[in-house]
Amino acid sequence: MFEIIVTIAVVLAVVIAIVLILAMTKPHTFRVERAATIKAPPERSFSLINDFHQWGTWSPWEGRDPAMKRTFEGAERGKGAVYAWNGNKNVGAGRMEILNCTVPSNVVIKLDFIKPFEGHNTAEFTMLPQGDATDVTWVVHGPASFVSRMMQVFMNLDRMIGRDFEAGLANLKKAAEQ
Repeated sequence: MFEIIVTIAVVLAVVIAIVLILAMTKPHTFRVERAATIKAPPERSFSLINDFHQWGTWSPWEGRDPAMKRTFEGAERGKGAVYAWNGNKNVGAGRMEILNCTVPSNVVIKLDFIKPFEGHNTAEFTMLPQGDATDVTWVVHGPASFVSRMMQVFMNLDRMIGRDFEAGLANLKKAAEQ
């Protein structure tokens, strides 16, 4: 019986060591990027992104918790606008603040997650006119804590977050093209 317990303990220690070593090989920063072409002028997409009150029409997370509490502070839109949320396990809690915007081509957002995990990142939206359409790029980047790097041993952040970005860009396309 003692030999079985020792064997299990050794195997468990080896597995934990492997996970820790793999986590240490992960980058200390992350970046997720997706893009879509929207058949509308850049001003249309920009107005939906630069105003947090409009995010309900396109954000992929807005529908995941109908009871989510939302607060808006600061400027009505653009630089200084703040949006905070507190919801269920599907959306967590956090805060966004528009740090910079250039009409109609760029919006930079400070993105702070409070739960389920604390994280401080930057989201950027770029709108680039292409004839009668606009290429919209959505990027999030920031530091990857050791806990985040351990999670990346088991899950692909780019795939997980990227799916949400793709859904959000599809919603943004639909809203902007109306």
